[in-house]
Amino acid sequence: MNGDWKRRFTAPEIRSVRWSGGTRDRLAVVSTEGGATGAWAWDLKGGDRRRVSGASVGTEEAFVTPDGLGIVWWEDLLGDERGRWMVTPYDGGPAAPLIADAPHAWAAGISFGGGLVAAGYSTDDEYAIWVGPADRRSEAPARVVYQSRRPAGVGSGWPQGSGGLSADGRFLCLRHSERSDIAHPALRIVDVPTGGALGELLDPGRTIVPLAWSPVAGDARLLLVRELTDRMRPWIWDAGSGDLTEVGADLSVELPGDVAPASWYPDGRSLLLHHDHEAISSLHRLDLASGILEAVVAPGGTIDDAGVRPDRSVWYRYEDGATPPSWRRAPDGASVLACPGERAPAGARWEATWFENPIGQRIQGWLLRPPGRAPYPTILNAHGGPDWHVSDRWDPVAQAYVDHGFAVLSVNYRGSTGFGAAFRESLHGNVGFPESEDLLAGLDHLVGLGIADPDRVFFEGWSWGGYLANLNAGLHPERWRGIAAGIPTGDYVAAHYECGPAIRAWDVATMGGDPLELPELYHERNPMTYVERVAAPVLLIAGDHDLRCPLGQVMVYAHALRRLGKPVELHVYPGGHHANRVDERIRHVELVLDFFERCLAGG
Repeated sequence: MNGDWKRRFTAPEIRSVRWSGGTRDRLAVVSTEGGATGAWAWDLKGGDRRRVSGASVGTEEAFVTPDGLGIVWWEDLLGDERGRWMVTPYDGGPAAPLIADAPHAWAAGISFGGGLVAAGYSTDDEYAIWVGPADRRSEAPARVVYQSRRPAGVGSGWPQGSGGLSADGRFLCLRHSERSDIAHPALRIVDVPTGGALGELLDPGRTIVPLAWSPVAGDARLLLVRELTDRMRPWIWDAGSGDLTEVGADLSVELPGDVAPASWYPDGRSLLLHHDHEAISSLHRLDLASGILEAVVAPGGTIDDAGVRPDRSVWYRYEDGATPPSWRRAPDGASVLACPGERAPAGARWEATWFENPIGQRIQGWLLRPPGRAPYPTILNAHGGPDWHVSDRWDPVAQAYVDHGFAVLSVNYRGSTGFGAAFRESLHGNVGFPESEDLLAGLDHLVGLGIADPDRVFFEGWSWGGYLANLNAGLHPERWRGIAAGIPTGDYVAAHYECGPAIRAWDVATMGGDPLELPELYHERNPMTYVERVAAPVLLIAGDHDLRCPLGQVMVYAHALRRLGKPVELHVYPGGHHANRVDERIRHVELVLDFFERCLAGG
């Protein structure tokens, strides 16, 4: 097996970069340097770098405290995502809990402002939001400002602005579901000194997301994303006056698709907007007074993180199928940060392809082709989420498959983000079947073009994609040469009762109730219901501390296949819903490739 593909994993990658307004040279960086995802303190001016995230199995978020004296990161010792926010002194020293009295729990958002931190936590019993000093030298106690049995949290959206605490720490925007659900929360603005509620906003059945307060102290404007039409659009909510104003009401003419604020400019007079249209990204600057829209980064590839620096320069993370992720500066596209070490080999570019699903909707897929003549052995990939979408992005896993002669098709099936509210919400009360119809329509499209060999087709997916892989193994057993389901759902009912509270709440919101309330629906959409029909060999990969798709229900599905004499292989790795060690991610690809190639050889 050619080992060059492994360098796309081992080459270190910067996942996120954060800074605070007053300390632009002190950065919190999340990268894979050293072979695992971790938090680092970077001194942009002096060039010093130091890993701060300790024994955590994998840190995916890190922030600089407002005073620049600490790096805040999430400590997860097992991989089950339960833990606590830690703060490590920027100049060195031991880490300590950021909020000492907060429970060992799941994170539900974090925000900084005015020397304070607001952090959301969820346990099996409740959701709580704490507010306390961000400076660990302060002796002031943290306090709980909100508690509920229903899902709640702090902020959300683009990482460079959290939408939680205002710049001066006076206002807090929290998300709650007292009159809605976890998928459609309401927003409440709270006066932090008094705890009194100043405003409430709910768009029934629609997405509403708090993104970022104005960076100017004393400015009570909060940026939102609302979805009053079929598309996401930016709004401003003034906590002082209560006014709600749509930003650039005519933006849809110049920017069709979804538009979300990525960041304020430091003076609070302009916005950096992220535009996503048909899974292609671009960045724009909007002057709020004049309404003038200016292109910052032209459409192309994928931008999933961006922000305006204190000096008004724009930093963004760019990637496409052939280009590994890199942090760049607009408008010249120059690199601003890079880990030392090897560089990843280039990949193949994704091709956008469009086709119709059974109800006449236009569906987008992304295709990678290997060298040589078609038709190819083909891997049908179902992305995770389901509220996510694939795009022209860097994917070392798919590139490894192409390097070994497989074509790969990934489909933005119904339920994916980026194609309108109605498209995304179409899974409510109707999971599993619509996605499967769209995936099969994409496969039939490739077969009709002579690209995919119908006798050599594999289904591969992770997380929600793993659920769809197991479901389709039984729904359409005649279509597959082999099934690879990573961190999957095998028994939907068992998974519901074993997973964490936020996932259970998502099930209830999406399905319309829990399994006892909707036994027939859960039975119909459960892979276990169709396990006797499975014909192709199945490979299952699961994390032993995964609380999104727990190991127990994967073992139930594996046991059912084994009892029925179906060929099934199982790999359990130490960790949670994501493998944060590079060597484990490589191991997963090796397992899948070896499994698929044996399926081909064995007929």
